Amino acid sequence: MTERAFAVEEVNEAAPVAKAPPLRAVAEAQAGIRQPDYLDGFLNPAPEAVSTAAPGGDLHDEVVAALRQIHDPEIPVNIYDLGLIYGVEIDNGHAIITMTLTTPHCPVAESMPGEVELRVCAVPGIQSADVNLVWTPAWDPGKMSDEARLEMGML
Repeated sequence: MTERAFAVEEVNEAAPVAKAPPLRAVAEAQAGIRQPDYLDGFLNPAPEAVSTAAPGGDLHDEVVAALRQIHDPEIPVNIYDLGLIYGVEIDNGHAIITMTLTTPHCPVAESMPGEVELRVCAVPGIQSADVNLVWTPAWDPGKMSDEARLEMGML
């Protein structure tokens, strides 16, 4: 049997290890662009009319499929069928997602828009995405799809 040996070194202080920023943050920091603050929607005026019509197309369908993979942590339904997505617009590889949350006090108010952005940017053919978090019109259970209502036992 081989004998194992190890040494203990005492230190008074360790140098902090820098966290790697997200890829978008690196590019924007180098370009001098301010990071989005998704909670600005509380202070900004309501956006102009939000398009809810699905324009169709393969790329649009793939973005919707990506959005259907994101689930609300408190409700076992994806955010698209839950009615949190108000609009999906795609123009030359840039996606604009208009969404809301079930309540402004939602525990994922700061993380959900970032997750939506990451999932949409992962769709082949999408180079960038902006997520607009809006509070008007307010979400209500009437915005849920029939599939979501069935899942929740509301039908």
